[in-house]
Amino acid sequence: MEVKQKILVVDDEEQNRKLLGSLLYAVGYDIENASTGKEAVEKSKTYKPDLILLDIMMPDMDGYEACDIIKTDPDTANIPIVMVTALAERDSKLKGLTVGANDFLTKPIDRAELTLRVKNLLKIKEFEDFMLRHNQILEEEVKDRTFELQEAVYEIEKAHEDTKKGYIETIYRLTLAAEFKDEDTSAHIKRISHYCKTISLKLGQSDDFIETIFHSSPMHDIGKIGIPDSILLKPGKLTSEEFEIMKNHTKIGGKILGDSVSDFLQAGEIIALSHHERWDGKGYPNGLKGEDIPLTGRIMNIVDQYDSLRSKRPYKPAFSHEKTYEIITKGDGRTMPEHFDPQVLAAFKDLADDFNKIFEEHQD
Repeated sequence: MEVKQKILVVDDEEQNRKLLGSLLYAVGYDIENASTGKEAVEKSKTYKPDLILLDIMMPDMDGYEACDIIKTDPDTANIPIVMVTALAERDSKLKGLTVGANDFLTKPIDRAELTLRVKNLLKIKEFEDFMLRHNQILEEEVKDRTFELQEAVYEIEKAHEDTKKGYIETIYRLTLAAEFKDEDTSAHIKRISHYCKTISLKLGQSDDFIETIFHSSPMHDIGKIGIPDSILLKPGKLTSEEFEIMKNHTKIGGKILGDSVSDFLQAGEIIALSHHERWDGKGYPNGLKGEDIPLTGRIMNIVDQYDSLRSKRPYKPAFSHEKTYEIITKGDGRTMPEHFDPQVLAAFKDLADDFNKIFEEHQD
């Protein structure tokens, strides 16, 4: 049986509570009432509503104070609150936003507006709850990865204090991503980092650049957690429709890593979005060309090609170093030299033996 979403209606006037409750009950919601701000705070914890309709003008504790208390409590902070008031002044809404209100309804209540606002906010709440549960499951799974976490802690202890916080966040997110797909193993992650470091050194990049790409490059394919296994693990060639879906992993990765304060995750976002762009402008997702492609993306492009060709995939066997080198430098129709930044390609040619050594040394 489908569980009804729960709405707490708060108003000191019984007639208003009955009106709002009957309108929402009629469209399928479970309704609970509160007549005071204090009761609203209590029922936000005991009833655990999915949404609260909160009147502003109430005696003793008004809606502003009740909203502030609910939104500052971690147990109830994610409950969307719609403030219901006869006041339409700008200052009233600004005060409501200050204490954390998500939306406003002005009396007299329009039934259609009420239904739409409630429906939209509940959709957002449902998604947030899903992500919260999802992250809790992931956190439990991550705890079981004792060996990887101990190794991460060891690396963290060696890191500079100013970058430690960002490094912890990077390792954490990488570990989460590794739980989903069996293609990107821990050895693959290590190899990617070392390839990027080696080629960045050859290109004469700064220590900061090298450290950043070392830690951020393994996140290049984190967006694949959003691609269906039926496509990601398909043993044969993808259809054009499936390939369009596969290409979305670049944008998904960018969204996952976006808006972070960490330098590593900011660089990871750029790499996720640009590592399939091609020097000739025929890559994706944005068709960037030449130096319009960030350098980290240009480096990652050739690194990703090398390790993918060397590794076994559902749709191909593992290739030898010699065959992989020939494909990258001479082309095979699918992969061509003009896909790569000429300077990066020249560096790869000089470092071919180093790439082979990295691959052989870092195996599961």
